Amino acid sequence: MPNKLPIGAGWAEPAGYEDVLFPYDGSLVGQAPIGDADLARSALDSAVAVTDEVAAIPSRVRHDLLTSVHRMVQEHSDALEELLILETGKPRRDCHTEVQRALLTCLLSAQEALRIHGETVPLDLLPSGDGLFGFYSRFPIGVVVGIAGFNYPFLLAMHKIAPAIAAGCPVICKPAPQAPLATLWLVDLVRRVADDLGVTPALCQLVTGGADVGEVLTTDSRVGAVSFTGSAAVGHAIARAAAPRKVLLELGSNTALIVASDADLSAAADAIVSGGYYASGQACISVQRVIVEAPVYDEMVNLVQERAEKVVVGDPREPATQVSTLIDDTATRRVQEWVAEAINDGAAVVTGGASDRLVPTVLEHPPLQDLIWREEVFGPVVAMRKVDDLDSAWKLANDSRYGLHASVWTSSLRTAFLAFQNLKVGGVVVNQVPGFRSDAMPYGGVKDSGIGREGPRYAIEELTVTKMAVINL
Repeated sequence: MPNKLPIGAGWAEPAGYEDVLFPYDGSLVGQAPIGDADLARSALDSAVAVTDEVAAIPSRVRHDLLTSVHRMVQEHSDALEELLILETGKPRRDCHTEVQRALLTCLLSAQEALRIHGETVPLDLLPSGDGLFGFYSRFPIGVVVGIAGFNYPFLLAMHKIAPAIAAGCPVICKPAPQAPLATLWLVDLVRRVADDLGVTPALCQLVTGGADVGEVLTTDSRVGAVSFTGSAAVGHAIARAAAPRKVLLELGSNTALIVASDADLSAAADAIVSGGYYASGQACISVQRVIVEAPVYDEMVNLVQERAEKVVVGDPREPATQVSTLIDDTATRRVQEWVAEAINDGAAVVTGGASDRLVPTVLEHPPLQDLIWREEVFGPVVAMRKVDDLDSAWKLANDSRYGLHASVWTSSLRTAFLAFQNLKVGGVVVNQVPGFRSDAMPYGGVKDSGIGREGPRYAIEELTVTKMAVINL
């Protein structure tokens, strides 16, 4: 693991080092080099200096670079999974999924590097345009700053780095302080591959650190775009600080899953439990709010309870573990406090509850104003409510400042399309967990869940700008 920071075409001495701890037992995973504001400025200077050089890299070379990165990540996937388990505390099954999705994201980005194109535009719609020929092409937006969250650090970094390179943009990545090691490994790999191909390693840099580093990276007028994944509060602050530069924000949610009275209840219960507790609930589209039509509500609660009480809690290194510790003690205390608040305010405990040990929890009818219902819990907690009909379900699901994904369970095609029309979210998933995400699809939210779309094809569109040509023939 590198012990310096990849800045410019070489390696910079860090401002210091910080321990990275295994969330499950607090043991030392390793030490991460830590950056500061001066190192962030140095990275920006280097990125700006190579902007034209990176933009001029032929598409075939960008494709070959990312294809080589894909191959080398695949060769080291087992060791990478082990590292992700240790630095995130996420269960093994979820870390395996993270690596596989990152591989797909890298490969899709390589393919999309060959498909960046424009089109002709008719200009003779008025007599003044007679004899004019018009077309546009897409050009790189410039320096991209990618800031990733701790829950899927490698995958999120890949979603920043690979599309930026495919688009012809130099990229500076800032990983989450709790989990920087896998991203540092990735950036080192990208730079080594670039060097082998005769491309400047400065096309991909990394600066760790705190808010001072983030402030420098997001407020510099030379940045073309800032891509951030994390909390709504931080995302909104970044958007204000970065203006008028482009920002792409993938923020939080309190994802709703709606169960219609004609649904396959057993399958829906499976989805609620698997979708609510994967990654120990630390996923922006994990199931948090379950809204059930009244005729099947009691049966649904019983089915969910039966399954939730069988969820395996334990060491994330064990293959059977489904839920483990959260990223740190602060996150654990916050979730415990939110659960306790809901119980004190009258929510019924189906299973789990407020205790010294965070376990898979199901609550019934927490007050709508409580944090456990209206904010993103980011922990293994599911809250259930009964509604009279589907119109009430749409209204309750939409009564949120968030809108990332939602799920509906039904045997009616009409209900499925009504959900698609009525739910104010970035994606509606029918008869599957709302956490389903293919990295080929456009992904993002509305309202306080963010702006812009990820997925290599769509991210490349965000990271390029159109330039119009008008020619008088």
